[in-house]
Amino acid sequence: MLIPSIDLMGGKVVQLVQGERKALEFDDLQYWINRFLPYPLVQLIDLDAAMGKGSNAAMVERICEYLPCQVGGGIRSVESAMQTLRLGAKKVIAGSALLKDGKVDLEMARQLSHAAAAARLIFAVDSRGGKVAIKGWKEGTGLTPEAMMRDTEEFCGGFLYTHIDTEGTMQGFPFEVVDGLRSATTRKLIVAGGIRSQEEVDRLHGLGVDAVVGMAVYTGALKA
Repeated sequence: MLIPSIDLMGGKVVQLVQGERKALEFDDLQYWINRFLPYPLVQLIDLDAAMGKGSNAAMVERICEYLPCQVGGGIRSVESAMQTLRLGAKKVIAGSALLKDGKVDLEMARQLSHAAAAARLIFAVDSRGGKVAIKGWKEGTGLTPEAMMRDTEEFCGGFLYTHIDTEGTMQGFPFEVVDGLRSATTRKLIVAGGIRSQEEVDRLHGLGVDAVVGMAVYTGALKA
């Protein structure tokens, strides 16, 4: 399944390359809402909240009125997860909150699962150079994505793996990592990072993996 993404920064829809350089920016939010109405699920990320530079909560609420969304960015506590659900999110994406001192915080994972129910939780596993990165991808850890997934899968309904090295580049997703990820968990698996064609989406679907696509959709390279 193709899951289109909406990334918010400064009150606008944007696309970044590797989480750092802004490549695209759009003012017409309603256009993209209308564009994505046919999809059963849309990924919505508040980049300002993820980077600790503010919030686009009003936009998140507006988008969730129209689209079924899994929402992430700045989910660092049980309360922020519950507030995101109150804004209308179908599912919440948590990442940095699951790690403490470079290790998995099982107590936080347990608290999130107890408060929100595992089925409504997607745990983000963002990888740069084969290791998990947190806090808006600014801080590295020594933890492998597979280890994080194995340690936390009982507390969530699925995982979102983002390959930061190729994110926003449209260089193609590195399929060599999929086998390791798929074998690490029985939960739903969603991947992102450089996907550029429908062929890739179809290939991932054949492996039982959903695909989040941003840059290729916004540039028109992939028709969505």
